[in-house]
Formats: sequence, C-alpha cells, structure tokens
Amino acid sequence: MTDWELCRSKLAPQAIAPLIMHWNVVSIEPILPLALAVRFADGTEGTVRFESTHLTGIFSTLKDPEVFRQAHIESGAVCWPGEIDLAPDAMYREIRQTGEWVLR
Repeated sequence: MTDWELCRSKLAPQAIAPLIMHWNVVSIEPILPLALAVRFADGTEGTVRFESTHLTGIFSTLKDPEVFRQAHIESGAVCWPGEIDLAPDAMYREIRQTGEWVLR
C-alpha cells in the first residue's frame, strides 16, 4: 500500500530487490583445460567440464585458453565474450545430482 500511495502522489515507489534464484552462479574459477569450478547462491558447488566434441559453433572460440579464462558471471549465468553463456538452471540440476556437468 505504501508504494501505491507514493505512486498516487506522483512519487517513485520503493526499489524492489533483484530476484536471486538458488541456481544463480555466484563464483567461478577457470580450471584449464576446459573446466570451471562453480558455486551457486545456495552454496552448492561443482565442476563444469567441456569435452572437445562440444566445442563447435559458437563454443569453438572457447578452445583458445585466453578466451576460456575470460569466463565471468552476468545475471547469475556463466558467460564469455561473444554472447556465449551457459544455462544456470541446467548446470545446477546436473551438479546437484552428480557433482559435475559434462558438456559433450
């Protein structure tokens, strides 16, 4: 109701905190060659590993160790330059089950 009254008075409502999902990635560490140690918002930890057979198409640039090391987090997802990213929910599900997500 407070926000409603602020809006009716032509004032800005209070800011809403961003939604944090349990599968949001909060830290990563590249482990060469072609693996990442990841930690999620709920504390779950595991490894993401790329097999060379997965490094085709858009993922082919990750063959370069310098590019692979540029892994970073954007909005809870692992990303690289060139609009490459990994689905955090799928990563989370597999790591919760086996401790590792292998991309083949």
